[in-house]
Amino acid sequence: MDEGLIEALKRDYTTAPITEQERAMLDYVVKLTKDATKVWKDDHDRLRGAGFDDKAILQITLIASWFNYINRVADSLGVGRE
Repeated sequence: MDEGLIEALKRDYTTAPITEQERAMLDYVVKLTKDATKVWKDDHDRLRGAGFDDKAILQITLIASWFNYINRVADSLGVGRE
């Protein structure tokens, strides 16, 4: 992956030069991460409109949820802290 793109994504994915499909996926993942109870059918419909099928939506959800889970476990156990 291009180093400039990686830096742009780190700064603010909403202004990074990515596809609309990638933006839709990242919008969904951010919403899921901030408060999963706020994810509704229209969020899944938007992903479908961006070209994701139900299997891909499940995969996106599972991967994002796993990263959220494992980061919370690591944070609560002090992993990486000095």
